[in-house]
Amino acid sequence: MPARLLVFLLAAMTQMNSSDAQDRNAAARARMVEEISAMARETGGETGRPRFGDAVMAAMGKVPRHRFVPPSEEDFAYDNRPLPIGEGQTISQPYIVALMTDLLDLKPADRVLEVGAGSGYQAAVLAELVARVYTIEIVEPLGRRAAKTLAELGYRNVEVRIGDGYGGWPQAAPFDAIIVTAAPPEVPQPLIDQLKPGGRMVIPVGGSFMSQELLLVHKESDGRTTTRRALPVRFVPLTRERGDVAK
Repeated sequence: MPARLLVFLLAAMTQMNSSDAQDRNAAARARMVEEISAMARETGGETGRPRFGDAVMAAMGKVPRHRFVPPSEEDFAYDNRPLPIGEGQTISQPYIVALMTDLLDLKPADRVLEVGAGSGYQAAVLAELVARVYTIEIVEPLGRRAAKTLAELGYRNVEVRIGDGYGGWPQAAPFDAIIVTAAPPEVPQPLIDQLKPGGRMVIPVGGSFMSQELLLVHKESDGRTTTRRALPVRFVPLTRERGDVAK
């Protein structure tokens, strides 16, 4: 076989394999989106969100979740369930990612703080919807991996910081919205302080051995806050730096 023809055939086979993989992932994402929609209808009476916004669902159908999980978990990437990502942490269930995102009522010009970057998946979903995302991860290997994955996927509107997220990101505050993906025992006051008037925060609250509630915190124009319970949840506890824990 002529060398030129062999190169052409190999290139064509590579392209076909790549297309097949993309098609499989697209079909898996579409199935995941359908499952999220069905679960939203089932829980809508409790969450107040029986249907998530079109932009949120489009983001869930676009972001390649398989890129944010370890190779050993890729076959399960589009299952509607949490998965381990190493370092004792997990990537959240897609339905929970969609719910938390939808509860924020995001606008394209918004600047959002995420506490608990984890794999970077939630940040990628947010980046599809807003102008700027600031995300903090205390577990250094996870934070570096999330930053690498986000950069490889072309998310230029996400900034990743390694550190304790309990105190927020004062240099970038105030934020239109804040999302917390690990559970503290109470809503951190620094995060309330860094939320703009009119802004929203979605946060799971509760101890590691207690029931947790997903809370929607709304900051009024006069600085007061109102809180609504959205759903019982189970998140990993919010990790603090040792010096801060003692304070």
